[in-house]
Amino acid sequence: MTATAAGPPAPTRPAPTRAELVRNLHRDLARGAIGPVICAVLLVALLSAWVAAGGAGTLSRVRIQVSLAAVPMRGFTPQGDAAIKTATTFLTIRNISSTPDELIAARSPIARRVVLTTRAGSGRTAVASLAIPAHGTLTLSPFGADLVLQDPAPYESQGTVPLILTFRGAGPVTVEATVTAPGTP
Repeated sequence: MTATAAGPPAPTRPAPTRAELVRNLHRDLARGAIGPVICAVLLVALLSAWVAAGGAGTLSRVRIQVSLAAVPMRGFTPQGDAAIKTATTFLTIRNISSTPDELIAARSPIARRVVLTTRAGSGRTAVASLAIPAHGTLTLSPFGADLVLQDPAPYESQGTVPLILTFRGAGPVTVEATVTAPGTP
């Protein structure tokens, strides 16, 4: 039988205190968070430099101004009004920004439907949009590009007709169109 000498027992480490556990936890959390924080700061710096260099383009708010809005009566009598199933408009729309825009839709609470149209020969053609150049004007009338209210409720005794115009850039714009004598703006 051989006897082996046992060395002194390994020193046991005392259990960490609560304060040490909290300190270790904070240190580990800080080590884990430092990478994402550095990445976020670097990303913000790079994006800021890209925008400052003009790489992101420029943002300019499209501003629209409607200077004339009229919906002529359909006839000179209530019977004449009822016989005509559409109403035309007169609108002067100014784009007072340096960005082109488009009129893409219109609606009115008095009409079942509002259609954007252009004159094509002796008739009208429905279109999806009407362009308004930067610093330009779009004039709508029964003689060219127009908004046509289809099957409108009687509006001739009202002073105004609400029109909600929707632009691709400027968004929705509500105007009160004056009710005028037949055929006049």
